[in-house]
Amino acid sequence: MRKTGTSKAALEKAITKHPVSKTSPAPKTAKTTVKAKKPKLVRDSFTIPKAEFAVIEALKQRAAKLTRPVKKSELLRAGIKVLATLSNAAFLTALDEVPALKTGRPTLN
Repeated sequence: MRKTGTSKAALEKAITKHPVSKTSPAPKTAKTTVKAKKPKLVRDSFTIPKAEFAVIEALKQRAAKLTRPVKKSELLRAGIKVLATLSNAAFLTALDEVPALKTGRPTLN
């Protein structure tokens, strides 16, 4: 029989210094705050007359003067929310005030 070089006393000392836990680690608790899923975003492009684009810029400046700077997309989304609240008659009137445009990219002059 061979000697392994470690005595029984040394093994017991090592075991008491570094005991092996036979219990499993505590399970991770679920987060108490559930993150709301971010809405999926859609990127789109469209053609708009210069006069109407100028109105968007004027509304952005108006919001900035009212200490509420906004982005163009925020203005458009706010406008959509307002349109959604209109009655059918008012909605049709608003649509009639906007001329239809030829789709596609405008020609450069």
